[in-house]
Amino acid sequence: MAFTVDLDAFRFDPQLAAGVTGRRVLITGAGKDGGIGQAFALAAGLNGAATVGVHFHRSYHDGFDLVDRLRSEGVDAFPVQADVTNMGDLWAMRSYVIEHMGGLPPDLIICNSGLTERGYSFGRALREVPDESTAMRRARVRQHFIDNLEESRLVLDTKIDGFLAVTHLWAGEAVHHGVPVQIVYVSSRQAIDPGPSVPGYAISNWAVLQLPQVLDINLGRAAELASACSVLFPFIRTGMTDEYADNEKVFGRWQPRMLATTEAAEAFLQLLARPRDEVRSGMFELMVEPADGDAVQITWRQVRLPVVEERLAWSDAAPLRR
Repeated sequence: MAFTVDLDAFRFDPQLAAGVTGRRVLITGAGKDGGIGQAFALAAGLNGAATVGVHFHRSYHDGFDLVDRLRSEGVDAFPVQADVTNMGDLWAMRSYVIEHMGGLPPDLIICNSGLTERGYSFGRALREVPDESTAMRRARVRQHFIDNLEESRLVLDTKIDGFLAVTHLWAGEAVHHGVPVQIVYVSSRQAIDPGPSVPGYAISNWAVLQLPQVLDINLGRAAELASACSVLFPFIRTGMTDEYADNEKVFGRWQPRMLATTEAAEAFLQLLARPRDEVRSGMFELMVEPADGDAVQITWRQVRLPVVEERLAWSDAAPLRR
């Protein structure tokens, strides 16, 4: 498959390279040509990363093309094929990745694997079909139900199970080797502002927002070795979103246009260049707002989700005592 990306577009200002220079980077879901993961791999490799692990599952043609192109630019890149929902696959890649990184585990992991849904009316009955028999409708509704939930299950498994497993594996290796690791979870603005028709996508992206805090708590004294954060991206033009690029009903309530992968990667490097303690355990939302003329302004915001607990008068008035 043809490699369609302009490499020079991913060579950014040197001040943005601070977050990746000299680092051992592993990016999950980096194989697809024109995808966000590919953009992250190019941004890391072409801006000073010591080594770049390009992970993919099914997109092996594109994945190998990316590795070859990075190597042609003098980048120490290597392919990693694994199903992030298959624990045997993940464990098998452990020693392979460490070997390619000079005997040490990655110190920057970008959890980007993910799927989206074709979309369906969550919780709503199918429309009636004129003159359809009861038996035919029952069969149609059953199949629709099964297909929709199977689609959501794959999305949930890839994002939640995959991110959890990758975190458990590589945080454990960092602690074992006594080397620091930074983990970044790629989420979506739909995690906090769900769109219609993609329930599995919205739920899975919400779930990963809790991973940095869960990791911090579980590591205890070893938490100083591992830091994590989540990034919530808006609509980015990729193979998964290209059909909606001119449909303002899809992205218009959030942004004046979709971002290019180069723009998303540049903003991502800007965040990574910040001091580690500044981004630790944070949730960061990328905003795209109108500027002068046809230009857009791209900025980061920090998201906080405070838990508010309030007493319920009716429950306090009649507490259960056992």
